[in-house]
Parts: sequence; structure tokens; C-alpha cells
Amino acid sequence: MKPIDAAAVERYRRDGFLVVEGLLDDAVRMRMKEAVARLIEGARRVTAHDDVYDLEPSHTPAEPRVRRIKKPHVVDPVFADFMRSPALLEVLSALLGPSGVRLHGSKLNLKSPEFGSPVEWHQAWAFYPHTNDDLLAVGVLLDDATEENGPLLVIPGSHRDPTYDHHGSDGCFCGAMDPHRDRLDYAGAVPLLAPAGSCSFHHVRAVHGSAQNRSKSSRNLLLYEFAAADAFPLLGIPDWNDFDARLLVGAPTVVPRIVDCPVRMPLPPARHQGSIYENQTALERRYFDPPPAPRCVA
Repeated sequence: MKPIDAAAVERYRRDGFLVVEGLLDDAVRMRMKEAVARLIEGARRVTAHDDVYDLEPSHTPAEPRVRRIKKPHVVDPVFADFMRSPALLEVLSALLGPSGVRLHGSKLNLKSPEFGSPVEWHQAWAFYPHTNDDLLAVGVLLDDATEENGPLLVIPGSHRDPTYDHHGSDGCFCGAMDPHRDRLDYAGAVPLLAPAGSCSFHHVRAVHGSAQNRSKSSRNLLLYEFAAADAFPLLGIPDWNDFDARLLVGAPTVVPRIVDCPVRMPLPPARHQGSIYENQTALERRYFDPPPAPRCVA
């Protein structure tokens, strides 16, 4: 059976997101979870954000709390192998078009039980605008996504909206939308609920976010960002060889496809550099409750 059909592609075009179950088999998923466990154990030796780890504010060596693994496809081969799986590439080719598929980046967001930092509303397009908007993110569910564990929330149809302001009152990029300023129907966002092994696909311009994990189970989400091969980043290409090496489907090209899309550049840069979690600390008015304060240890 094909992993995707014409009706599914049409739903993605209409809503800006799609969920496909069963793309990740249980054997590979368990290898990924084992890799995550090793990485969390390794975080005991880390006291600050580095090239691999983005830590929760309450992280300690005795109780390691990691909110993100950076570039997991570089950190462990199990994550690199899955992004090249034929079934995943077939879905990506159907959604991104005939020019091909290029990896833009990857990350692994971890939400600890009864904790797990929220991610404020944003559009990924605000972080990395391209010459066209045939880009999307794939969320690979290593755990079931439920109402209680901080699932990805997407506002249907928002990929056809303007590019919203992701800047703070100081004029610097902060990687988040002010919910009081933009007044979208956040209550109408759809939680992307699905069993472990499913993959969600959301358009780069879709407004999305996620709340704190309030369940007693982890919610670990592997994220890949992919672009059509003829979409070139407006912020430039610092390493052409690396750019070409990330092409997974299609042939290299020096001819970008240029489409009229609403763009706001992520400049001046965020005052709090690092991951989206650090960028968003500058947001003055938040939508999601922050995670609990760190516990005191006697």
C-alpha cells in the first residue's frame, strides 16, 4: 500500500498539515528510544547548552533534564537512516514537488513527564525564509501523542495567512508571536494526536506550538525540516558543498524557483541566541503556562 494518496495530498494543501500512521516501524523506533536514553544519560556530564544538548532550566547532573537534542541525524546514525527511508521520501516527494527533497535540519524535542517546556506559537518560515515556500517539518512520534502530553498544535489553514511578526518590543527577533497582538483563533488549533510510529507533516508557514507535558509519560518528538530542492534560503548558503550533500532526492541545481511569498526576515537577530527556547525567553506576553519552577533539593 502506498503511504500517501491524492486525497491526502489535497488535505495537506487545504489544512497545512497531515498525519500518516505507521511510517516508523517499532524496531527502528525502539532503537531511537535507546539512543535517546543514552543521550539523556550523557547529559549528566553537561552543565550548560552545547552543540548537542539544550537543557531545561532545572537540569542537574543528578536529575538530567534535556529539552532538545540538536542535529540528531549527526549525533546518531539511526536518525540519519530513517530520513532516507523510501516510504518517508515518497511522502516528501508528493508534498514538496518534482524538483527534489533537501534536508534543512533536524532536532529532537523531549518533554519530560509532568514537565517539558512549552513552545510558543510561531511559524517556522519566520526563522528561515526561502525563495519559495515548499518546505515542511516532519514530526516523528517516538511516543504516543495524547491530549495531556503536550502534542503539536496547528491552526488549520494558517499556512495561507500572512507571515506574522515574530519580533519583540525591542525590535529584535524573538521567534514567537504575541498572542494578544495577532489574535488568531488559537482555541481552534488541532492537536496532532496519533500513536507512536506515526509522522506528522506541517507546512513551513503553518502557525503551531505546544503546551507543557502534563502527563506521567514522556513525549519525545523527532523533527526533520525539509525543503524542495529548488528552494534556496534567503539568509544565504554559507557552505555550498554541505548544501548539496543534504539533497536526498533530485539533482543539484543553481537555479532557485522564486515565488511571491510574504517574508519577514529574522533580523535584527534574537538577543537570546541558541534554540527556539532561548529565543522565546524574550517574548513578553505568553500563551502557554511555563513549566513548574525548579524543585529545591535539600
